[in-house]
Amino acid sequence: MNLGAIYHRMSEQYCYSLDENQLIINIKTGYDVDKIFIYHGDPYDAGIMGGKERWNGKKEEIFFKKRLKDHIWWTTTLCPEHKRCKYYFELHSGDEYVYFFEDGFYSEEEMNQEGKILSYFIMPWMNPADVCKTPAWVNDTVWYQIFPERFCNGDKSIDPENVMEWQTGEVGMHDYYGGDIRGIRDKIPYLKDLGITGLYLNPIFEAHSNHKYNTRDYKKVDPHFGTNEDLKNLVKEAHDAGIRVMLDAVFNHTGSDHPMWLDVLENGQQSKYADWYMVNKWPVEQGRDTRDGRYFSFAFAEYMPKLNTNNPEVQDYLLDIIRFWIDEFDIDGLRFDVGNEISHSFLKAVRYMTKRMKDDFYLLGEIWHDSMSWLQGDEYDSVMNYPLSTAIADFWVYKNRGRETFEYDINRCFTMYYSQVNDVLFNLLDSHDTNRLFEKAEKNVDIFYQQLAVLFTMPGSPCIYYGTEVIMDGSYDPDCRRCMPWDEIDSGKKDAELSEMKTLINMRKSLQSCKSRNFHFPNDVADERVISYLKIGDNESLQVYLNCGESDAVINFGDNTEVVYSRKWNNTDECSGILGEKGILILKS
Repeated sequence: MNLGAIYHRMSEQYCYSLDENQLIINIKTGYDVDKIFIYHGDPYDAGIMGGKERWNGKKEEIFFKKRLKDHIWWTTTLCPEHKRCKYYFELHSGDEYVYFFEDGFYSEEEMNQEGKILSYFIMPWMNPADVCKTPAWVNDTVWYQIFPERFCNGDKSIDPENVMEWQTGEVGMHDYYGGDIRGIRDKIPYLKDLGITGLYLNPIFEAHSNHKYNTRDYKKVDPHFGTNEDLKNLVKEAHDAGIRVMLDAVFNHTGSDHPMWLDVLENGQQSKYADWYMVNKWPVEQGRDTRDGRYFSFAFAEYMPKLNTNNPEVQDYLLDIIRFWIDEFDIDGLRFDVGNEISHSFLKAVRYMTKRMKDDFYLLGEIWHDSMSWLQGDEYDSVMNYPLSTAIADFWVYKNRGRETFEYDINRCFTMYYSQVNDVLFNLLDSHDTNRLFEKAEKNVDIFYQQLAVLFTMPGSPCIYYGTEVIMDGSYDPDCRRCMPWDEIDSGKKDAELSEMKTLINMRKSLQSCKSRNFHFPNDVADERVISYLKIGDNESLQVYLNCGESDAVINFGDNTEVVYSRKWNNTDECSGILGEKGILILKS
């Protein structure tokens, strides 16, 4: 048995409370382990700890597992009657077996050695205050991300002086086209008809750029986008349409024309804001990138000086801004830009305040990597699930990979965090920071919809980037920020694409199994490039088939099934059919 591949600890995603009653226990092993038992019970079942009584625990087999590339992830759910749990494992590999305790592995003889004090794993107390709680509404939400400057121009009277004519081709880094809040408000009926229930807006507060990530005034909507009253009306009208609203919080840095930074430039170390930023060399020099370290900034950009979010004064300043946004605009969530560089102490303060203002307020961090440190119930509720978007895209990038690789990569994404966090992960396939989905899909419409089918059947909360519903094209930033093609949409040229997206969104919203965290990969089709996975809901199950191979595939299924979404599918009889190359079949049973 490969003992080095076995891992468990009583913390993080290996042992945690799902709620006040259920305890999730996970253990990771190599592929040589074929059976695991857990012995569990109350720590005081045999008397006080340290006494002479022998504690044994109740023996149960762990049946549920997920396959990763090099490991198996075993999981079980316990319901400790007295909210405490002591436990250890018995692992089998063929005829070999060992016992696994907190301090290592033991044979049966070693475990029963007279005088041996065993180091059990212990969950001391399932304190309700320590349970990671996430907003339930997020799992039911279908998000739509808008880059405001390129979505819709609703008020030409506030256009920038150098505004360009609205067009749907490539755009430049510094171009302005006049998108604004009035334009977003005008399109709320469009979003509602599409089936959208959550709106994520890129920054809208005053900044001298088209992206607005270099904030000048956090409490004033950029005048080329509208007014604070416009934003208030947008949120109200969205709420009336059943759409929640999440704003972008740019708190890692400010713009170089922010009043506090200007004061630092003018007064140097004597500025009362000298410690609000991270200046390493005085006097401050601008005009070139910050690779020399004279002050810290976002991505070495000299016009985005980094805020010192460890400073209590900065924390109070930013908390006041969040309080203002919630009180003034009634927003439902915040997405924190560069969310992995903001101090943990500040994020804990953010959570403490916002959850008391709105207990279901959604806190989303922009983090592109493993984010467990931020997702333990006292900081973010969720992160942008870029690992999932990578896992999905990679299967089509690497044409020689078999479906097991897809299984491993997807399972990795949903074994990184708590189950309740998985329910609200912000799942996306593209954004303002990446090339568009159509380009990722090799400009192939069939692959495009295959990847969307995965998005809409995964646990979490799916988001589409504006224009994805009409297959907008675009490469990397800034080309991924093209103008929305309203002329084509309004003329009916995009009706087929809109209908396809509405079908996917309606499937997601109407079938609980689409949102369920419970899934596995039966891989029951001969072709190694045909993905199949089963989603298990409370009242129905969903079987998803994606033919990513180069030939047709025969699909067989049981009775009492219903096709809820398909492309390139041909029934040959009631329980089988042919799924064409790059086809999709989703069945409900």
